[in-house]
Amino acid sequence: MTFSLSIESALPERTTVQLHGRLDALTFGEFDDAIQPLLSRMADAGTMVLDLSALEYISSAGLRSIAKIRKHMRGHGGRTLLVNPQPQVHKVFDIVKAVPVNEVFASTRELDDYLDRIQRRIVDGAEGED
Repeated sequence: MTFSLSIESALPERTTVQLHGRLDALTFGEFDDAIQPLLSRMADAGTMVLDLSALEYISSAGLRSIAKIRKHMRGHGGRTLLVNPQPQVHKVFDIVKAVPVNEVFASTRELDDYLDRIQRRIVDGAEGED
């Protein structure tokens, strides 16, 4: 599956974007290009809402894209909210929050392989298995 996004609302004070498919090394550039004009129109102290209900997969490249959005919004006194993540995507955010991944994984490829395995396990219903 590929990646796409849809804009649910695009007000300067609050913009909501729904992400669809896979946000990974092949699609993050498309996401970055699509989100940039929206960020440019955001008011200071605005809120960017990323609806993840249709996002099936995220890699470290996707995480970096979301981190750039968060940094941009914080720099303008705003915030970024992530809502409705599917269980496998939520697990990735839990892992990243709990573990300083740049200190644990030897490479981005190793991190992406790990995130891929975790997300597949959750989708397949085998979350607790190693």
